[in-house]
Amino acid sequence: MAVRLHMKLGYLTESARLADSPDTVLSEEPTVSAIGRTKGQLYLIATSRVSGARAREATRLAAEAVRDAYYRDESAGIAGSLAKAIRAANNRVAHLRDRLGPSGGDDRNGPLGLGIAVVRGNELYVATVGPAEAYLIRQARLSTLPDPHRERGLPSSELDPEVWRGEISVGDSLVLASENLVALLGADELKNAMLTLHPQSAMELLHQRFLESDGAGSDGAIAFEATEVSATTKQRRLVPVRAPEPLAGVPDRSPIPLADTVSEGVAAAQRSAGRARSAAGGVFGGAFGQLLDALPRRRPGSRRVTTSTTRRESQRRAATAVLAFVAVAASLGLGVWYLGGRATAPGQLSSITAGQKALEAAQAALGEVHAPGVDLVKDDPRRARTILTDAWHQLATAEAAGIPATATATFRTRISADLDVLFGMVDVGATQVFSFASAAPPVDLRALVLGPDGAPYVLDAATQTVYRIDRKAGKATPVIRAGQIVLGITVAEPRFIARGGPDLVILDAKNTLWRWRPADQQGRGTLVRLQAKGSASWGDDVRGIGTFLSNADQGLYRLYVIDPSAKQILVYTPAADGGGFPADPTGRLATPQDVGATDALVIDGDIWISQRGSIIRFIAGQSKGWAPGDPGDELLRPAPSYGLLATASDRAVGVIYGFDAPNRRLLAIDKESGGIQAQFRLYPATASGWSDLRGLVVTVAGDGDLPAQILWIDHDRLMASTLEGPLPSLPSPGPSSGSPLPGASGRPAGPPASAGAASSGP
Repeated sequence: MAVRLHMKLGYLTESARLADSPDTVLSEEPTVSAIGRTKGQLYLIATSRVSGARAREATRLAAEAVRDAYYRDESAGIAGSLAKAIRAANNRVAHLRDRLGPSGGDDRNGPLGLGIAVVRGNELYVATVGPAEAYLIRQARLSTLPDPHRERGLPSSELDPEVWRGEISVGDSLVLASENLVALLGADELKNAMLTLHPQSAMELLHQRFLESDGAGSDGAIAFEATEVSATTKQRRLVPVRAPEPLAGVPDRSPIPLADTVSEGVAAAQRSAGRARSAAGGVFGGAFGQLLDALPRRRPGSRRVTTSTTRRESQRRAATAVLAFVAVAASLGLGVWYLGGRATAPGQLSSITAGQKALEAAQAALGEVHAPGVDLVKDDPRRARTILTDAWHQLATAEAAGIPATATATFRTRISADLDVLFGMVDVGATQVFSFASAAPPVDLRALVLGPDGAPYVLDAATQTVYRIDRKAGKATPVIRAGQIVLGITVAEPRFIARGGPDLVILDAKNTLWRWRPADQQGRGTLVRLQAKGSASWGDDVRGIGTFLSNADQGLYRLYVIDPSAKQILVYTPAADGGGFPADPTGRLATPQDVGATDALVIDGDIWISQRGSIIRFIAGQSKGWAPGDPGDELLRPAPSYGLLATASDRAVGVIYGFDAPNRRLLAIDKESGGIQAQFRLYPATASGWSDLRGLVVTVAGDGDLPAQILWIDHDRLMASTLEGPLPSLPSPGPSSGSPLPGASGRPAGPPASAGAASSGP
């Protein structure tokens, strides 16, 4: 029996790869048999030596250019079509070099690479350019397919691609991978995975090894294995062949927008009027018959012989009455037809015409913003914002006039995307750092801080435990839990955590203050109780705690307690030996005020709190003179309501981040002026996003040249995101911290607050 080859495919989706990976993976297996017989199946990876959103855009454009050019070209064989497709991608990337920025490369040796494989029957064609590698695994032996011009990436002015041709048999495997991934793991690791696992499982295993080896940047790979399939075996569900013309078989429609809708509406109105006429005639005839039945009747008289003259006169009178009845019925029917069929049509047509004009005005405005060679969003933002705002109002007018929302949805999406660019909205990805999803019992994370040893610490309200998370080892170690006995004292439920110099400070439900100091990087440390004078008088309504480093050399820090019953933020001065806070506290606010609705506390030299959706800054106990700016995007979303706060810079330096929960966005606010510098939301926007964000800390990687990094938690995961937006470089975070505050349920649900160190207290 005849057999044919079937490819088992494996690669990671874009969401499963690293957030900073610039690679694009693409596979095309034609469903039309004619295309499959002539062009075969295409597998492709586009890589880059640099990372970032622009590099990712460059690899996507290059991959799509190769695919489109290859399947469109019918002038040469597969090898010739592949060479032409690579040159077409090179030209496209070179043409967009200015827009793509650093990822565009120089004229001779660009940063982009392509790994391409085509399978047609038992024929195999492979081509690689730049930082992409191809490996053929046959009978447990690994062969590197040659590439004499591997140093030349896209774009390049001296590109001369060569295509390797050979045969592929049952059991053969081919891997296309980025140079960065192979350099870190080695070719033997790749071969062992392909020989022992399905291609999909092999790719997942290689990516996991890449993460465990602290890999970063380019991590793309795609692999397939040839298997034998009987020619009579049904591989997929048969579907009818669709005509290449997208509108084939569709009923004829008018080219004039909304003309069919208007005509169908008028026809429906006429049919309704006809039914009304019929109903009116039937009702009138029945009523007339009932009236005749109700008239008095005389008994028939004795039969008399009447003359012919009298009989003709009676017939004439009866005919006259019938004709009069017919005339009255016709008049009433004509009036019903005229009023029912004509009264509403002019108003409907007028409203639809006004809506169509508004829709055309919005479409014209979009054409003015994005015309051939014109991009006002980039070149003239002020004018673009005016035009797009007017277009948005035109869409509202069109919908109010009866234009369906489905007709305006496309325009509204395009306008919203352009306005988001003007308002500084940046989409960011997320990477899972640690998950408690498989923990038993289930956890309920409520707070997050960055500890003195640089490790994240989370507070779990379900198990009443504070965990230290080792990101490299991938494990969570408890440092304090309810019911634990320390020197004869039982620890109550932890409510708040904060970083204080070299310590992690914990306040439990009995207002007992604890200090945990790490001893090494494996999660070991010492737990000691700290005395705080008058802590028993705080009550059960404490809204949060914070610290501020007062003596970096000795590791001494002040303690801040938000006490609603005292209408104050209480400040405690540390003992000289760091063993507690023996002195009476002082009120930090110049005048007592309601702090019972405080949601977050950050101390960076100034005191920041979020309360009832607003951010308040206290300087010397006063809260006047500063307010966050207006994002200006009230056209798209409601005004921000701030809950969580975080910062990674010192007093009056850089930005403070405020989380707007109703709109699921993070805003970067300038500490000095209050202006909005950027907005961030989790990509894709259609996902749940930050709907369950419960804790947030901000860190700055390297020397400030890289984008800021954030760590955040939901109910059972620790996640990381990179903030790539128009932000200035920020200094490294200092050793002081704020505290997570309780949510509406009274349990700790607010953010951690980090702040820079200073020589004098706030």
